[in-house]
Amino acid sequence: MRKFILWFAIIIFISFICGRFFYDTKDIVEDEAIYIAQTSNENNIIEKKLNSMSLDEKIGQMIIIGVHGSEMNDDIKNMLTQYNIGGIIFYNRNMENKIQVKNFIEDLQNNANEKNPLFIAVDQEGGRVSRMQNDLTVYPSQTEICAGGNPVDAKNYAKAIAQDLKELGFNINFAPVADVGSNNSRFFSDDPYIAAEFVSNAAKGYEDTKLFYCLKHFPGIGRGKVDSHKDVSIIDGDINFLINHDLPPFVKVINEQDNSKFMIMVSHLKYEALDTANSASLSSVVMTDLLRNKLGFKGVIITDDLEMGATSNYNDFDNVGVQAVEAGADIVLVCHEYDHEIKVYLSILNAVNKGTISEERINESVRRILKMKTQL
Repeated sequence: MRKFILWFAIIIFISFICGRFFYDTKDIVEDEAIYIAQTSNENNIIEKKLNSMSLDEKIGQMIIIGVHGSEMNDDIKNMLTQYNIGGIIFYNRNMENKIQVKNFIEDLQNNANEKNPLFIAVDQEGGRVSRMQNDLTVYPSQTEICAGGNPVDAKNYAKAIAQDLKELGFNINFAPVADVGSNNSRFFSDDPYIAAEFVSNAAKGYEDTKLFYCLKHFPGIGRGKVDSHKDVSIIDGDINFLINHDLPPFVKVINEQDNSKFMIMVSHLKYEALDTANSASLSSVVMTDLLRNKLGFKGVIITDDLEMGATSNYNDFDNVGVQAVEAGADIVLVCHEYDHEIKVYLSILNAVNKGTISEERINESVRRILKMKTQL
């Protein structure tokens, strides 16, 4: 009798395990099929949209600009309609109060290319890099957040910032700062692995709130000695130090998060262990070989502002955008003067028309941009 009960129990147990196995396997197969179908459908949408775009429209999507004024005007309309610009970055010069900003962003989107919404961006890091401090909450700097010792605080503050920005109509924040250093309050930490934990949590906060974000400034400006707004800074040290000290925050987020939900901004610093001739934002070694191929980043690569002294002191606007795209940038950022923005646009367009840059190279970038914008 005892043997019978024992065998009966074994049979029931095996039946349960097998049933559970086949049930779980079925669920996995179904989930995989759904994922494949969704991905295929998304890719079809992107290709259909890409094929409907002219070359002029494609180039425009690869440029984010700054504008002047706090409401729609003829200059801004011209940039959006004549040059099909893909995004706008806001500064304090564009921001008076919440109602004005919200109305301005609505007008910008209403005047954008009808095929694609605009990226509407801002640098809202917390601390001293906080826009419209008269009418928006000023959150602690990254250094202050890290001093509390709890990485989850970075997530919670990111969620709060994201909610403030979404209510106004912004769809991307150029934050968090993923640099490793201690020489200003914009960095979380000079310990690469502590910084990585805080950056990772901030990324999760933005994703939870469904706001795009941007890690900056790859491969890291924490060891820079010169302000990029003024001139180029040379970063020394061998490749192993760069990998182990500067890259961990970027690597952690690339490996953990959906690459289609954030951009990576590349700095204008020169990293001699990687490229002795070019700053990172103009270097194929940095953007294509390291970030795209070695680290496997599949999302949008954007340059820092090309009008900063680190690039504009040594390049003219008739070629700097072309060099950035050739090196691997998907979006070039030109933040201040319309004349410079137009020159960058026309130079990239002319380079494609002359065959210096292939249209397929342009398509590669636009696909990544459209993958983000389809989520808007």
